[in-house]
Amino acid sequence: MPIGQQDSGAGGAAKGVTSTMGNAAGGLGKTLGGVVGATGRGLGDTINSTTGTKQAGDGLQSITGGVEDGANSVGKGAEDLGKGKK
Repeated sequence: MPIGQQDSGAGGAAKGVTSTMGNAAGGLGKTLGGVVGATGRGLGDTINSTTGTKQAGDGLQSITGGVEDGANSVGKGAEDLGKGKK
C-alpha cells in the first residue's frame, strides 16, 4: 500500500481484528507447543534416569518434540496470516 494510504471503514476494522486474532492464536499455539515440548523433555529425562532405559524416555521426548514443532509451525502460520503474509 502506498505511503499515506490507509484502510478505513469496515475493511480496516476487519483487518485489525483479523490481525489481532491471528497473532493471538499464533502466540497461544506456540506457547502450548512449548509447554508440551518442555514437559515431554522433563518426563523423558525422568523416565531415562529412573528406569535405566533410554528407549521409553527418548520415545516420549520424540513424540512431544514433534508436537512442539508442529504447534510452532501452525502458530507461525497464524501469525503470518494476521500480518497479511501468505
